[in-house]
Amino acid sequence: MRKTGIGLTLCASLFALCSSAEAQQPAKAPLIGYLTQASLSAVAPRTEAFRLGLKELGYVEGKDIVIEYRSPEGKFDRLPALAAELVRLKVDIIVTAGSGATRPAKAATVKIPIVMAQDDDPVANGFVASLARPGGNITGLSTLSPELSGKRLELLKEIIPKLSRVAVFGTSTEPASAKTLTELELAAGALGVKLQYLDVASSQDIETAFGAAVKGRADAVLMLPNPVHFPQRKQIAEVAIKSRLPVIYGRPEYGESGGLVTYGVSFTDLDRRAATYVDKILKGAKPADLPVEQPTKFEFVINLKTAKQIGLTIPPNVLARADKVIR
Repeated sequence: MRKTGIGLTLCASLFALCSSAEAQQPAKAPLIGYLTQASLSAVAPRTEAFRLGLKELGYVEGKDIVIEYRSPEGKFDRLPALAAELVRLKVDIIVTAGSGATRPAKAATVKIPIVMAQDDDPVANGFVASLARPGGNITGLSTLSPELSGKRLELLKEIIPKLSRVAVFGTSTEPASAKTLTELELAAGALGVKLQYLDVASSQDIETAFGAAVKGRADAVLMLPNPVHFPQRKQIAEVAIKSRLPVIYGRPEYGESGGLVTYGVSFTDLDRRAATYVDKILKGAKPADLPVEQPTKFEFVINLKTAKQIGLTIPPNVLARADKVIR
């Protein structure tokens, strides 16, 4: 009986030790995939904002959460393979930086939650059923791009009071283009401005489009937000200066690359807010039940160096409203 008691005591001690060891094993950190169409260097401020958002929520990268970053680095046809790679890694969530990344992620999985850090028009792009009720495995943030196009035209009119003709550079294959043009036409009608739409599908079309704008006697150019144009922003700014045409863009990076005026949402703020979706999903929320949020922070940038190069004077009342002036 004594031997039996000793044996039972030993087994109980071993079980307690094993249970204690298991309890001390750290929980596996959630794995997040971050997929972007742009190069990682180009979106560095955005990925840093995303990390900051996670940090504000109590996550430390590499400890409480692990992030796998993927970019095709200019080879856009690699995006589907990169999305599939993240699925094979069994990430808990995929964060996408634009429709160019969201589309292949959507094609790669219907189960893994996808958080859009930004999208021009997620309903028109077919990513969600509605902003209030996404209905699938995708949710996130919208940039309200179609609605902001009219505001950009108004700004051009303020900068150039005699504005009468505007060339619009876009890409016809973008699903959100139709809605954007509708918004632009409404604004143009109210401002008494005629629009000239020019399709810029690749970098080879940039000089041709500016030549057509000059030939069409455009007073200015409105560049529709598009991931195809973004990598060529320096080239676009150089051709615009050579053509002596004022151009308004939708992202502040264009201003840093020599663009005249930019007005649009703060993409770094959207990435920071995308972290809140990651947090909610990790805590059990379903993407289908998380409404798509709209932007709350906007940025207005004016490049005075470019204005001087094309011989344009920015009205003081417009200059005073800029969030950033590049001199």
